[in-house]
Amino acid sequence: MNSVVIVLISAMFLIIGYGFYGRFIARKVLILNKNNPVPSVTFRDGRDYVPTDKVVLMGHHFAAIAGAGPLIGPVLAAQYGFLPGVLWILIGSVFAGAVHDMLILTASVRFQGKSIAEIAKDLVGKRLGFITSIAVISILIITMAGLGIPVVNALKNSPWGTFTVGFTIPVAIFIGIYLKYIRPDKIFEGTIIGVLLILLGVVLGPIIQNSALGSYLNFNEKQLSLLLSIYGFCAAALPVWLLLLPRDYLSTYMKLGVIGALAIGIIIIQPDIKMPAITQFVHGGGPIVPGKVFPFLFITIACGALSGFHSLISSGTTPKLIKNEKDILPIGFGAMLLEAFVAIMALLAATVLPTSDYFAINSVPEVFAKLHLTPVDLPQLSSMVGENLAGRPGGSVSLAVGMTYVFQSIPWLKHLMGYWYHFCIMFEALFILTTIDSGTRIGRYLFQDLFLQSSKPVSKRRSWFNAILFSAIMTFSWGYLLFTGNISTIWPLFGTANQMLAVIAFVVGTTYLIRSRKTQYILVTLIPMVFIAVTTLSAAIINIFDNYLPKGLYVLSIISAILIVLVCLVLVEGIINWRKIYNMSDEKISLVKIKLIGNIN
Repeated sequence: MNSVVIVLISAMFLIIGYGFYGRFIARKVLILNKNNPVPSVTFRDGRDYVPTDKVVLMGHHFAAIAGAGPLIGPVLAAQYGFLPGVLWILIGSVFAGAVHDMLILTASVRFQGKSIAEIAKDLVGKRLGFITSIAVISILIITMAGLGIPVVNALKNSPWGTFTVGFTIPVAIFIGIYLKYIRPDKIFEGTIIGVLLILLGVVLGPIIQNSALGSYLNFNEKQLSLLLSIYGFCAAALPVWLLLLPRDYLSTYMKLGVIGALAIGIIIIQPDIKMPAITQFVHGGGPIVPGKVFPFLFITIACGALSGFHSLISSGTTPKLIKNEKDILPIGFGAMLLEAFVAIMALLAATVLPTSDYFAINSVPEVFAKLHLTPVDLPQLSSMVGENLAGRPGGSVSLAVGMTYVFQSIPWLKHLMGYWYHFCIMFEALFILTTIDSGTRIGRYLFQDLFLQSSKPVSKRRSWFNAILFSAIMTFSWGYLLFTGNISTIWPLFGTANQMLAVIAFVVGTTYLIRSRKTQYILVTLIPMVFIAVTTLSAAIINIFDNYLPKGLYVLSIISAILIVLVCLVLVEGIINWRKIYNMSDEKISLVKIKLIGNIN
């Protein structure tokens, strides 16, 4: 099939999904009201609660949610063929992922910008809130440490990459100061300056690498792990407008620019998709993803269609920055659909490669030998890039090669293939790093909610001491795992852990709708909740008995079992309380309303 057809169909489907289903959720289910007070105004403090222009906030939110998932997951899922991935990304993003994100964002905005665990506590009770807190924090620490691994692997012994990614930090601080003090609210002007400076960092990368300074930027894994932890702490503790917000939103427009360029490149050269629509590996036995297409397709693609991690962003930094409830639709629903389009482009970048080359890159040599395939263009591509590309599983390399494969097919760009490859690797690192900083800050919020009494005044709970203390606790928790390297064995847990968060979020979201007397619309959350619960719990159980225990991975088995129990407890607790809430009188329901910023419509 021609890749241009997939690009056009995907774009049309996502646009129509936003225009009809997104607006239906916003107007009928959530009834977003621009006159409702929002936390960023009510609790404005210039540090965490800051009314933010929707263009800037859209950039931050997209950067925070679009980590490794939409880039790596679809590439790995291409093992099953291009069709299953395309269908799930499009259908899942509109009817599950975007609903999930917007619903939790709305609930958090109306609950003083609280975390998902605190919302659960207010809606149902302390027991569910505590269970949710423990489950969310545990999964988040594992996720943060795991997300650090591809960043470290991408930047180790790479002065060019380290400089390019590191250069975005002082640029972000400068733009933050520029927009707050030098040229307040000149968003377009600041964006242009910031993007140009980031591009300057990309251009200067190879020059720095070949200079004397390059030797000082040649870090190993341990050094990069420490530096990454320091960055995560700073992003979590400093005022949001100074580092995290400008860096994330500037990175977003660079990311979208690259994905847009890839889409244009595909339209220009019109490459055919080499990967079959469906491969024999849908029945299992694949060299990249263990297990059959059901349930492992949905676990592998993750963020490209639905991600529980998004609920942490939607109840973390973003609700504290929303300037107007009307902004929730483009930010909550729209950003997820943008991420789905990124996932489609990543899938296409991998599948336009010769099928044998795709498997040669993503399989270890001994496994690839059993497939009896012969690489087609890989030797030539390796020569042009200057690196051996075979036997480098994980998705990131095949994505970079696929993107480069498209760009170098444009005649005037062919001689830049080595540059494009390294640029794409750094582009992926930027994607992941923006999740690291937001995730660390959200972990700080979660720890504050867990250890501090919610009855304390908001100003006391947001003191500088608490910001530094809980940022340090969160950073140390995932930084220690990353530094010691032990987390690398927990990588297979990421997919299931991430989707377990989505199950928890849908339980909370459904509870919110019942509390809001919107029971006629609860199918919009119940259907995706049941589907993702079945697929995720099935995958977790299969992993334990088919993958972990036979290989003696008892730690992974225990962690998986604990996560299964926690999610089941949340499900049971939520279902038990739905009937109680449904039968509550309006007077009792009104007692919850006093805790809200706006009305529960």
